[in-house]
Amino acid sequence: MGKRRRVKLHSLPEKRERSPPAGVGSSAAAAAPEVMRDKGRASARRPEAGSSLRRLLRELEAVPHSREKAARLFEWLLAPISSQQFFDHHWEKKPLLIRRCNPVYYQGLFSTAEFDAILRDRQVQFGVNLDVTSYEDGKRETHNPLGRALPSVVWDFYRNGCSLRMLNPQAFSATVWHFLSLLQERFGSMVGANTYLTPSGTQGFAPHYDDIEAFVIQLEGKKHWRVYSPRKEAEVLPRFSSTNFLQSEIGEPILETILEAGDLLYFPRGFIHQGDCLPEAHSLHITVSSFQRNCWGDLLEKLLPAALQMAIEEDVEYRQGLPIDYLDYTGVLNADAIDPRRDAFMRKLHTLITQLVNYAPVDAAVDEKAKGFFHDCLPPVLTETEKALSVYGLPARWENGDVQDVDVPFNAKTQVRLVRYGIVRLCNEGDKILLYYTTENSRVYHKEEPKYCEIEPEYTDSIEFLLSSYPKYVRVEAFPCVTLDDKIALATILFEKGLLVTKSPLFPVKHI
Repeated sequence: MGKRRRVKLHSLPEKRERSPPAGVGSSAAAAAPEVMRDKGRASARRPEAGSSLRRLLRELEAVPHSREKAARLFEWLLAPISSQQFFDHHWEKKPLLIRRCNPVYYQGLFSTAEFDAILRDRQVQFGVNLDVTSYEDGKRETHNPLGRALPSVVWDFYRNGCSLRMLNPQAFSATVWHFLSLLQERFGSMVGANTYLTPSGTQGFAPHYDDIEAFVIQLEGKKHWRVYSPRKEAEVLPRFSSTNFLQSEIGEPILETILEAGDLLYFPRGFIHQGDCLPEAHSLHITVSSFQRNCWGDLLEKLLPAALQMAIEEDVEYRQGLPIDYLDYTGVLNADAIDPRRDAFMRKLHTLITQLVNYAPVDAAVDEKAKGFFHDCLPPVLTETEKALSVYGLPARWENGDVQDVDVPFNAKTQVRLVRYGIVRLCNEGDKILLYYTTENSRVYHKEEPKYCEIEPEYTDSIEFLLSSYPKYVRVEAFPCVTLDDKIALATILFEKGLLVTKSPLFPVKHI
């Protein structure tokens, strides 16, 4: 195919990684980054540095609790530093660079060969799954055609110096899906990813900052990175990503390094960054992201309107009329006025705002946040054993002119547990109790509507019982429902939603 002329078909905004604690002051923004070198040491607690990712994922199948699986995977990701060190000294504070001198450390997570296979075998769409980008002479462009990203077109763009960004590799790669679905339980927030394949001697993106905590994992080749402190207090831990910056707007980097395969670079949201390829090597990295719009302010956005509404309904003080003459001493024109009436007005406002905390429905607001998280979540990846012992292993089929083995044969002695700890959430909505769950989510971000079902009030104690008992198996008869029929009915509902696994097969093994 001849050399493709770069044409800017659309002027598109940047898409950031969507996946997606305490605040950080200006002193934290200026903190120096830390460089860690992995010397191959491993503690008894942490997964061994350098172990194969796929082997590690298989080993984690034997870990009973999903939160422990997530914790161990995160320890492996950051080794040789502990997660405690990371959260104490780096999280939302300053960058961290881990040099491994081990190019195969992250091998198996994703590769250029897998990217090529996805282009050939899957329906990858420009602008939806893949962006073609370039950054030359201070100008950032997106070159997406319409339609399917065919290999011949994509690789011709690459040959002509364009970077290739896959926006949701978890939709195509089972390993990336597994990796992210485990980590989301560590963060209690959506964990997303983009992959970036960049030709040698080029740069695909302008300097910018993101609204996510970023873990840049170098998979192949090498890349030259520069990271800059937030320029001002208002850009520390931003809730939204920046526009593209000119080089003259960002100052000098606080960290400049060359990432090689096996290395990791973390930087908090708000830290400006740019990466370019060296002349002698291409680069493939995956950016794992989390904590998009997951700050105190995001919770308060849900909490304060609800608190005010409740205060207005329940407290006559919030319904009393404003002073007749309040316009005479308030507003911009009177901001500097010295007037006792203004002082009294401000004291009254302070009192009413302070009293709002007494009406704040904190748990309901947190549940609203949780519903968004559950909609964002990837579905869990089940082991073959879990599949066989869940609804996916039922031998329902058409045979001998009729359907066979459709009913779930639960009884009082059947032992069950939740598939994962973090897959269910009970929420009140008006006079209804809804159970939100993640097992039927799509691997494509928000492709499906939020998944929930209405639960009878007498079933809520049993949901809490399953959560508190996890990862132990419990007998259906132990559910704190009123009747055995209710216990079996609830177990059947949860099982059919993919939320439960049984300790032993419900049907003879020959059917499974």
